[in-house]
Amino acid sequence: MNSENNITVYAIKSISHGCIYVGMTNNLARRLDEHNKGQNRSTKAYIPFELIYSENHSSRENARKMEKYFKSGSGKKWLKKHNAQQKT
Repeated sequence: MNSENNITVYAIKSISHGCIYVGMTNNLARRLDEHNKGQNRSTKAYIPFELIYSENHSSRENARKMEKYFKSGSGKKWLKKHNAQQKT
């Protein structure tokens, strides 16, 4: 399967600061490792991170729509609620 057709939308939470970052990738393990090694300018100051949510999409277009939703106010609210439910 072409990795372009298997895109993961993910949300990570800073363990030290509690902020949530949303992104998309074709290799989740590599991307999470890059975040935790400080190789991403946007998240470097907030390491370390834990993965709190991910979902796979068959197209970049669908993945981008979900990424935009999760970056919105209502999307972040959903992620926080989902994360709280996972902890109970």
